[in-house]
Amino acid sequence: MEMYRSAERLRKLPPYLFKEIDRKKEEVRARGVDIIDLGVGDPDLPTPPHIVEAMKKALDDSSNHQYPSYSGMHRFRETVARWYGERFGVDLDPQTEVVSLIGSKEGIAHFPLAFIDPGDVALVPTPAYPVYHIGTLFAGGESYFLPLVAENDFLPDLEAIPGAVREKARVLFINYPNNPTAATADPAFFERVVAFAREHGIIVCHDAAYTELTFDGYMPPSFLQAPGAKDVGIEFHSLSKTYNMTGWRIGFAVGNREAVQGLGAVKSNVDSGVFQAVQWAAIEAIEGDQACVAEMRKVYQERRDLMVEGLRKAGFELAAPRATFYLWVRVPQGYTSARLATRLLEEAGVVVTPGNGFGEPGEGYFRIALTRTRERMAEALERLQGLSL
Repeated sequence: MEMYRSAERLRKLPPYLFKEIDRKKEEVRARGVDIIDLGVGDPDLPTPPHIVEAMKKALDDSSNHQYPSYSGMHRFRETVARWYGERFGVDLDPQTEVVSLIGSKEGIAHFPLAFIDPGDVALVPTPAYPVYHIGTLFAGGESYFLPLVAENDFLPDLEAIPGAVREKARVLFINYPNNPTAATADPAFFERVVAFAREHGIIVCHDAAYTELTFDGYMPPSFLQAPGAKDVGIEFHSLSKTYNMTGWRIGFAVGNREAVQGLGAVKSNVDSGVFQAVQWAAIEAIEGDQACVAEMRKVYQERRDLMVEGLRKAGFELAAPRATFYLWVRVPQGYTSARLATRLLEEAGVVVTPGNGFGEPGEGYFRIALTRTRERMAEALERLQGLSL
């Protein structure tokens, strides 16, 4: 018997999106090429100083050195509930309808363990953040993929889901503003989702990590603003993008109390909660001066405008997004997503993410992350404009 044979859940995992890109990056870097990496969605901006100072203060308080509450400090959950009321007009009970997360990815990955049994189906958008499918796999469920295509404004066509699939479906994942397409959804779409979920007894999981990273004055709605949404769903949020806190690992899930409590039951058995000093820093982020968020939006909007204009001049087709720090760019005729990404890396030293890595309907696109300085992005544009595509 092979001692270290991987479990079936690991053998079922799709290929790691960035593995081949990382290999090629090292190959090109070894030739002495200066690589500009526009593939990773990790903010290059620092966490605002007042948040860092709150963390330093909390570190000196020995009461924060012990095990935290599994569901999060009550003070943190109160802060989240208050923010939801002010930002979205959504009323939440901090005791039963809010749970802290070690980053929203952790919560999304664990959620299927609470509500999906082997043989159950999760409705998963594609192209998409891979964790929706991976969390389903780890719970023993099956993913039924919902293509996100330009012809439908990158929204899933719920009416096209076969009746037999609807009967087996337990969870529907949605994500707006969207990664990787940067598409947004209006309240009417969320209302259709609520009606669909109510009719078929499906739990809606909305990944709302990018609602605060917006441009041109646009402010996306919360799924929970739709009438009846709290009866059918849960929303995942993160401080990572809003406050440049990706490494801090702090987020939260809110909404239907049974959904929140189910997730909390899983978490109480697999982790020990979020370090309280990080929760105090998060409280300062949410309650403190929001000028840092306005400045962050300004920086990313300047980068967006620079890249959209430059890419169009270079012959690429793309829309200017209203939210997220991603650009979803059409691949020129005659190329696949992977072939173009390879050429940009090898001939221009510019890393982009091929769209098919997020799912089959992503073929024909590549994703750019606006997570480098304007100077580096301008240099990347010069290199791209020098290619004959």
